[in-house]
Amino acid sequence: MAKADPHRVKLSQLRALVTIADTGSFSEAALQMDLSQSAVSHAIATLEDELGVILLSRSRHGAVLTPVGQQITEEARLVLQSLQNLCHQADLAKGLQSGEVRLAAFRSVATHILPEVIRQFREQYPHIPIAIDEKSHYEMVEDAVRQGHADVGFTYLPTKADFESWELLRDRYLVLLPPTPAPVASPLSWADLAAYPLILPPSDDGDRQHLEGLLRRQGQTLKPAYAVREDSTILGMVERGLGATIMAHLAAQPIPPHLQVAELPIPLERTIGVIILKDALLPPPVYAFLDRLKTVWPLCPHGTGTKLELGR
Repeated sequence: MAKADPHRVKLSQLRALVTIADTGSFSEAALQMDLSQSAVSHAIATLEDELGVILLSRSRHGAVLTPVGQQITEEARLVLQSLQNLCHQADLAKGLQSGEVRLAAFRSVATHILPEVIRQFREQYPHIPIAIDEKSHYEMVEDAVRQGHADVGFTYLPTKADFESWELLRDRYLVLLPPTPAPVASPLSWADLAAYPLILPPSDDGDRQHLEGLLRRQGQTLKPAYAVREDSTILGMVERGLGATIMAHLAAQPIPPHLQVAELPIPLERTIGVIILKDALLPPPVYAFLDRLKTVWPLCPHGTGTKLELGR
């Protein structure tokens, strides 16, 4: 006998089986389902043929489940209940009563940009959880969105063609120097900067790679004396006179009050943007989060500029 094929079993057949089990007869089941008795009988006959077992014993007194029919009816109830739960979850999401917003961002955005947006969003939608996946490299953010692990990402612009992107802010790079009695000249010259041991993130850090790319276009290269992963550690080392650093304004917050802050010889900045996968079918809570983000941090389609610039 051929093996039962689950792809050939229809939900209408399962509904008919469960309804007959509940009512005890084909005629009552047909009345409850608003179908003809022959349609219900056909549904059960084709289900029995597909499964290769007898589900119901028929008599003039009604229909009684066989032992295997009882087992399959209980499984059918679970299938129909799962379908009902699925539809219920979809209805909740449409009403923004449920769902989840999954974000991927690097540390400075997660620390300084997202908390206020999340606070306002949760006030409006308290039942929608938000998951933040902090990444050490902006390319890891893009991969998370591309692979469907995150709905919304925060990365550097310009980005890849498979994303829809908006400009969030432009974040200016600053030179942070050890405390001194007298103010330093600003902007610094390249020679002045070279006089300090340089403290930067490791070579695999996304922001360092971005900064090095900007400097190469100006004919400059970086030769750090220290490679340190955490921004707070770098700032602590600068504060204790171990060297200087070049850091984006947002990443440096809060800047220790005793540090000297100077401009680079040539202004450089990173453009931070918001991305979603192009043509993605995102759930309503994600669009609600983007609307709240636009309220807190006005967004611009990339290439049109932005009202907000940090570090100026």
